[in-house]
Amino acid sequence: MSFFYIFTHNNTGDYVKRQSVWEEYLKKNNFSELTEETNADIVIIGGGITGISTAYYLRKTGKKVILLEKNAIGSETTSRTTGKITFLQDGILTKIKNIYDEATSLEYYHSQKDAIKELISIIDDEHIDCDLCSADSYFFSNTKSKIKEIKSERDILKKAGEQVFEIDRLPDGLKVSYGIRCIGTYVFNPIKYINALSELIKNYINIYENTKVTKIDKVNNQYIITANNIEIKASTIVVCTHYPYFLLPFMMPIKCSLEKSFIAAYQDHSDLNFSAISNDKPNISIRYVEGTKRFKLLLTNSQNLAFVNAIDKNFNPLKTDNISYLWSNTDIITKDYLPYIGELSPSLYIATGYNTWGMTNSTLAGSIISNIIMNKNNQYADLFHPKRRSNIKTLLKYPLYISGNMYSYLYSKINKNKNWYQENVLITNINGVSVGIYFDESGRQFKVKNKCPHLGCSLIFNGEEKTWDCPCHASRFDLKGNCISGPSNYNISFQDENN
Repeated sequence: MSFFYIFTHNNTGDYVKRQSVWEEYLKKNNFSELTEETNADIVIIGGGITGISTAYYLRKTGKKVILLEKNAIGSETTSRTTGKITFLQDGILTKIKNIYDEATSLEYYHSQKDAIKELISIIDDEHIDCDLCSADSYFFSNTKSKIKEIKSERDILKKAGEQVFEIDRLPDGLKVSYGIRCIGTYVFNPIKYINALSELIKNYINIYENTKVTKIDKVNNQYIITANNIEIKASTIVVCTHYPYFLLPFMMPIKCSLEKSFIAAYQDHSDLNFSAISNDKPNISIRYVEGTKRFKLLLTNSQNLAFVNAIDKNFNPLKTDNISYLWSNTDIITKDYLPYIGELSPSLYIATGYNTWGMTNSTLAGSIISNIIMNKNNQYADLFHPKRRSNIKTLLKYPLYISGNMYSYLYSKINKNKNWYQENVLITNINGVSVGIYFDESGRQFKVKNKCPHLGCSLIFNGEEKTWDCPCHASRFDLKGNCISGPSNYNISFQDENN
């Protein structure tokens, strides 16, 4: 795909916004922060689409439920997605079949169909304005060796009774070597959706923003959560953070990998409305955004975070003269392409690892976890159980994840002043502390500790989004060192004694 070229400004002469197209809809400080000790039956940690969906299902159970979000509701992973609601998820059914069997891949397919039905039902029943649009889904390739995977996906879908249409071009006229199209799929604005859900549940559930959880202890049968240095006692905890950093017994780093993608939104004046994804390298993902303004979203260069070098250069293929927004996102890829949803230990639940398909799986997670808590059956609880049995194919992935973690850690330590850094970035040592310095256009210096508080990886400067990113587990920090995305929950601010 060589139809992109490098640019500095868009065609109106305006600067491109280095944020997602959805961040315009965030309601910051819509809820107060936690200021005093309290008790609850259930504490939900994380205010993205998973946490809000779980709270929605639990709102009328008679339980005292508290939701804690360290920043603003929806401000992290949810605000950085493409917002597709689809069961045609790249080649995931084939991947699941290859690890387990066809029956398991079909069960996953049915879970996604049910999740779509449930999500649309919530939007309709609650009269939520979230720019929901029907959009046919396309899966295509221009690489001959990749066509076999698409045909395998086609066969599984047909076996499930799905209508599948073979195509040789996308609706925008782009010719492809081979592809398939499915109907009954959608796109929407995920932030408008969870803003509406938040308003629906706020009279039932206490929601706290800017409330950072830093510790969880268990005393007898009760959990003690420390957030903003304040203790909350709870019988049950639901962890809905993107990467649950404090679940050491679960060993997330060796049970998943992370995938980083690069995304842009372009001004669009067509009447097209479809979503598409390729399995080429680099991959391409497309969708259109309806709203007060119309955009085309394009995602590309998805790759294992451990091997993402030259962050800034990965944005270059997206830069054209009609661009309005530019951002990146990170997804968790599990060892068997099934999410981890359910009870990890008594009264401790997690929901994570959506393999880039968070809109359906977050809704599914809220339903599954709320059902388990309320002692109701859920037909997909065993499929997604976080402690499901491994087989030889999943066990063989552990060495790969361990080596990936080791590579990203060591590479971050060995070469700190990357060759793609401009002169406005410097990694140096000040009073025995590794410090990252960014010099803005006026010469001001922004200094941070160049070490991720999560597991100690050295950070990489992201020149497009002006953040310090962890190459190991995707924590992100702003220029002042404030943590804006986990798994770290600690800041990396640096005070120079000489200033």
